[in-house]
Amino acid sequence: MAEQEEQQITGLDTPVPGRSRTGRAVALARLLHHECTHLLELYIERESLMSDHTPEGGRIVSLSPDSEEPSTEEQVQQLHSALRQCLGLLHCLILREEEEMGDLEGNYEAMKKNVRFRLEHLLASTKDLVETEDKTLEVTPDNQCNEEIDGAVGSFAAKMWTYRVLLELIHWADHAAQTLHVLHTEREGTEEI
Repeated sequence: MAEQEEQQITGLDTPVPGRSRTGRAVALARLLHHECTHLLELYIERESLMSDHTPEGGRIVSLSPDSEEPSTEEQVQQLHSALRQCLGLLHCLILREEEEMGDLEGNYEAMKKNVRFRLEHLLASTKDLVETEDKTLEVTPDNQCNEEIDGAVGSFAAKMWTYRVLLELIHWADHAAQTLHVLHTEREGTEEI
């Protein structure tokens, strides 16, 4: 089963000859969303007590729009900023878990690395799509791991924070797929990817 899923995921990531840059970015965002969802499933499986709890609080990553009705390109630039914040949160999550438990192996750890790789790749793709002479986009994580978590390391609060970070990744990967699909439709004149 795991081999079939890995083959399916690899197939989704393989460049399709003739596919546009926006089409590849949409496919990458969809793949990232799939992998983020799977990462959350693996986390819930690992932390069996989490299945009974839903984290409270609003978005960790939030953006204030530069204008009232931003163009699609401006929306992608804002999305890029949100994805950088997500990458920063993911880096903090990885550092925190490595400090707590060391460098572990397993499906959850492997998927976490895949998600980080895909997110970095999506950041590079969105940068290439909308960077202009007037607007330079960074692809480095936008977070210094200075968020305080109520409670000690390994506490329930730390586990809930991890849960919230994974939900953020799912939210923003889905938002990326939708926003990039709009950009693709505008630039390519077709909804087909």
